[in-house]
This record gives sequence, C-alpha cells and structure tokens, in this order.
Amino acid sequence: MELVIRKLGNSAGLTLPPALLRDLDFSIGQSLLVERGQDNAIVLRAKPTRKRYTAAELNKQCNLKAPMPADLQNWEEMPAVGDEAL
Repeated sequence: MELVIRKLGNSAGLTLPPALLRDLDFSIGQSLLVERGQDNAIVLRAKPTRKRYTAAELNKQCNLKAPMPADLQNWEEMPAVGDEAL
C-alpha cells in the first residue's frame, strides 16, 4: 500500500484508508504514539487508554464513616473573616 504525504494547513499528514484502520484496530480520534524504527521506519502504536470511572464507581470506594482529615476539619471550623459569611 502506498500513501502520499499531503499538506494539511501548515502541517503535513497521511490519510489512512478505512480498511487499514480496521486491520490495525485504530479509530478516528484515537491517540497514537509514533516512534522511529530501524532504517527510518515509522512505528505507530495505539496509546494505552486509561479507564474512565463513573461517579458511582468512585463513590463506592469512599468510606463514609472515615473521619474528616485534620486540615479539612480546621477549615470547616475557621470563623468567617469577611464578606464570605452570608
């Protein structure tokens, strides 16, 4: 397969055919890591994705019976100083 480097604004880019994207299991908008291989070969790797947690999953990890940290407790107990007290 032959690809041509094309001018894209002030940059240059390659257009990957849909069949190649499917074969490589890449998708539109996916981040890739680019490395220089042997003999000036270009190596593309899919950037590992981080798991995205829902609020429910994060809240499930919280211990609601745990004491409030001392710095937050001190913050809560500080007297109002200016116009922040409504």
